[in-house]
Amino acid sequence: MESIEYLKEESGFFGKYGGKYIPETIRPTMDELAATFDALKHDAVFERRLKEAYAEFSGRPTPFTPLKNLSKNLGAKIYMKNEGMNLTGAHKINHCIGQILLAQEMGKTRIIAETGAGQHGYATATVAARFGMKCTIYMGKKDYERQRPNVFWMELLGAEVIPVESGDESLNDAVIAAFKDLISDPEQAFYLLGSAVGPDPYPRMNAHFQSVVGKEILETCESKFGREPDRIYACVGGGSNALGAFLPFLKRTTRLMAIEAGGKGEEAGEHARRFTHGKPGVFEGYHGYFLQDEDGNISSTHSISAGLDYCGVSPLLSDLYDSGRIESGFATDEETLEAVKRLAKEEGLIIALESAHALAALLKDSDGFQEDEIIVLNGSGRGEKDLFISMKAFQPEALESYAKTLIKT
Repeated sequence: MESIEYLKEESGFFGKYGGKYIPETIRPTMDELAATFDALKHDAVFERRLKEAYAEFSGRPTPFTPLKNLSKNLGAKIYMKNEGMNLTGAHKINHCIGQILLAQEMGKTRIIAETGAGQHGYATATVAARFGMKCTIYMGKKDYERQRPNVFWMELLGAEVIPVESGDESLNDAVIAAFKDLISDPEQAFYLLGSAVGPDPYPRMNAHFQSVVGKEILETCESKFGREPDRIYACVGGGSNALGAFLPFLKRTTRLMAIEAGGKGEEAGEHARRFTHGKPGVFEGYHGYFLQDEDGNISSTHSISAGLDYCGVSPLLSDLYDSGRIESGFATDEETLEAVKRLAKEEGLIIALESAHALAALLKDSDGFQEDEIIVLNGSGRGEKDLFISMKAFQPEALESYAKTLIKT
């Protein structure tokens, strides 16, 4: 996989963002990981192993699906890059495969990970089982309870899933717990971080592995239409799926729409809108945009989607936002649920609540679409994992009845 020019800077900084703000006890571990990644990212043998795993295990390339009914109703040519068709149901498997291959090269025997929506944890448990490594996954207790289907799959795959009860019991607290574990076991453990956040080399490394998504979008559009798309919509939690879709287009004219969680209001703790409501700071090993109070303390967040319920955003996206190369938007919980329902009824596709934020923003923007525009929705995952959240919103009585049936049986 050829390197994206924006990722060639090996200092770990993108503009003023990024860096490696970590305890000295794990600096050698991070330096070793960076050196291994930089040595192997252009290595022909490593690249062949990566591509083979994508094709034979994960199922790449993923479909580029025309949304014919939405296109007709909205007045543009709308397509979805269906990352939900990957093994484990989301884009997360892309960087999990890349990182597990690096862990193998480094001689590590144990995998540590954090997860919010559970898709990264599910993908991590899958590759750990495939490559014969022990696996411990940290999950905020709030997410542990609302994403039970993925917890079940992780445990079935042999991973130990630990609910984190500190702080807000969210993704942020799971990240902190995972780093503490790494500090206690730096020799054997490999922290398989789940997004393009954290200390260097994680942001550029995961963006590199995820860029296969954008490359496939570009190749398909050039082959099918003879040109690049006009817009790409992607949701933004940490930023891995958005960067994966955006990176090959940074020097092109495609509008890159980065959509955050609008949650249920404008007050602190009611949303996860880092671009417009956050400010630069240093947290969890890197410099980027974070939601903070007036004293610089990290604020609580909220989103109906666990994967977007995070206080920070990738340093790469922070820099791209400051430069004006990406455009920020948001969708509320209510808009997101309506987007899930509409795509299901009009196209027969059920996408994850995270991805549905991007669809909701696309729908809000549709009055300005032109008939000849090519618009791509990055469908970062499918929606089975959200069964109980969606069912609670759409059919609360049926969910209650089903739960009682389960208890009886």
